[in-house]
Amino acid sequence: MTSIRIGNGYDIHQLVAGRPLILGGIRIEHPLGLQGHSDADVLTHAIMDALLGALSLGDIGHYFPPTDPQWAGADSLKLLTQVYGLIMERGWQIGNIDSVVVAERPKLKPYLGAMGDRISQVLQVRPDQIGIKATTNEKLGPVGQEQGICAYAVALLTSAA
Repeated sequence: MTSIRIGNGYDIHQLVAGRPLILGGIRIEHPLGLQGHSDADVLTHAIMDALLGALSLGDIGHYFPPTDPQWAGADSLKLLTQVYGLIMERGWQIGNIDSVVVAERPKLKPYLGAMGDRISQVLQVRPDQIGIKATTNEKLGPVGQEQGICAYAVALLTSAA
């Protein structure tokens, strides 16, 4: 009998001038980027929280606290690699991940395939195991008013045994 675990993740960061916009490990041309201690990649952060949550391992702040200078400007894909190691050490494998990025601008559809490919490489899974969608907030709330970008993710883990 296969054991399964499901986790969900969420992240939001403020849009600011003078920072690159990085989502799913892909640099996206935009006049604003996301403010954060690391590269502020909300998609990768939501995925990490979903993976950690599936195994009741806490959240990324536990492993990569924003008060620790070693994580300043960190590449979130490198952090994802460490989270993936925690999953593997415990005898679990990724069944699939589904996610959505919410942003009014820029339009993300042209980047979704590259994001999925990059994340699937880091997590050593097939690209069809990583679902990434993009939507807007219909101009509602801080995301809709282009003050930030957020992401949601759900991860399904199966026991490797």
